[in-house]
Amino acid sequence: MKKLLSLILLLSFTIKAQEIKIGTQTWTSKNLDVTKYRNGDAIPQVQDKNAWAKLKTGAWCYYENNTANGTTYGKLYNWFAVNDTRGLAPKGYHIPTDAEWTILTDNLGEEAGTKMKSTSGWDNNGNGTNTSGFAGLPGGYRSDDGKFYYVGANGLWWSSSENDTGSAWYRYLYDGDGLVSRSPSKRNGFSVRCLRD
Repeated sequence: MKKLLSLILLLSFTIKAQEIKIGTQTWTSKNLDVTKYRNGDAIPQVQDKNAWAKLKTGAWCYYENNTANGTTYGKLYNWFAVNDTRGLAPKGYHIPTDAEWTILTDNLGEEAGTKMKSTSGWDNNGNGTNTSGFAGLPGGYRSDDGKFYYVGANGLWWSSSENDTGSAWYRYLYDGDGLVSRSPSKRNGFSVRCLRD
């Protein structure tokens, strides 16, 4: 019984250690790295670029299909995985809406991107201060053509909010400035951060 209690406390501490409170929100401090939906169903790993380009169901991959990139940046997920009713985020968390991303950036104010970026890993002296604790890394993305782009230069994260039937909102950081930018897409592979319910 004592061993079980110790294990529960350790797991609880591990989860808490991977969270950061920013204003009224509690974010995970690392990119999502799961291979199963919340209900236990597997999320397919899709490596082939042509298969990725044709997807209409949830999938994940590592940047350039390299597991070493997964260790640093977590996994890249397509929109279909984000939007799947089985739940991509672990229990107690959800994928942030576009409005919840705005709450975060409004809370951080001017140069929010600089405050969100990690202190190392960004190209062209684009490192941030990470004063927010968000520790945003430049994990790059997978395009709708199945090719990979901009590791070291861009960090991109899905929201759960659709812009229209053909696109959903995401946020991104860029090595060249301290801004948090917003754009719509649906067929790319981006990183995911979770927000506590």
